[in-house]
Amino acid sequence: MILAAFLAFAVAAPADDTGILAFADAFDRAQLAQDAAALNEMVADELVFIDGSGKRQGKKEFIAGWTSAGDRFDPVTLLDRKVVPLGGDAAIINAETTLGGTSGGHRFASRIRFADTFRRVGGKWRAVHIQVTPIR
Repeated sequence: MILAAFLAFAVAAPADDTGILAFADAFDRAQLAQDAAALNEMVADELVFIDGSGKRQGKKEFIAGWTSAGDRFDPVTLLDRKVVPLGGDAAIINAETTLGGTSGGHRFASRIRFADTFRRVGGKWRAVHIQVTPIR
């Protein structure tokens, strides 16, 4: 059974890097722009979000974290970005960045590595799992 599942993934066409990267870029822009409507559309209802403290959260908490009143985010530069195809309808995209901005009137900056897992559902990409790891 495990071998059959492995072989099914091995022969599936890889996710289109251009399409998934375009979605990932739009997803990043929606977060930084605090676009709750776009994030609601792009994030699967069953999202698993592991925050930088290791706490498991969901879609509601993820979107709230990006759309808090009074928070503003600086543009980011993604370093060491990798796409890991998981067949034709799923991929993990990970990168390192420094997320900075203001929250509650105070400047902040956090160096992080993240892994966003996207799955195509009904022909549309959705974020289904996000993990953030602080780099100290």
